[in-house]
Amino acid sequence: MPRNQFQRMIFALITVVITVHAYVFYSLYVINGATLIEVNGADSVLHAIQAQGGVYMFGRMLPIWAVILVEFCFAYGLECLMGSPLSFKLACKNFNPQETHPVIFESAIICATVGLMCPAMSFLAACFYYLYYSGFHLATLLANWLKLVCFNFPFAFFSQLFFIQPLVRTVFKFLFQRDLKARACEQRKEEVCF
Repeated sequence: MPRNQFQRMIFALITVVITVHAYVFYSLYVINGATLIEVNGADSVLHAIQAQGGVYMFGRMLPIWAVILVEFCFAYGLECLMGSPLSFKLACKNFNPQETHPVIFESAIICATVGLMCPAMSFLAACFYYLYYSGFHLATLLANWLKLVCFNFPFAFFSQLFFIQPLVRTVFKFLFQRDLKARACEQRKEEVCF
């Protein structure tokens, strides 16, 4: 859908803003929520995070907004440098964009993006949240990375395919409706000429 580099950057920005919030919520509430409540003796995850002084990241406790900001910066950089360009190339290797139905081609791009971004962001998360106070061990880092990929991949796949990307495309269409209408008019004129 994005036509130029500016539109690709905006599309990636919208995607990452929604995705980072979803993944921080998923990680804190769904995966670690019960443990946080139990360890801190709190009645909710938010109270547990406040009781422990934040979220453990980089060997110290950080507020949730700082965790979201750090993950956003890394996710946006990865999405712009690796996720978007490589996922489009991977989808084009298997499908011809001119001959393939747009829904199938977009789904192929989403699947390729999840296949690239989930392991990359899970590795970064394994580094960010590594328990530095017990010393560094490569085997532990790799085990944490594999565990995070196993937790995150199903959530990433289904949330991107059925919720996040349809929402991002709707927001993108709203923001760039003039350009999309102009593009549709150009295509109609080209079809009439042929």
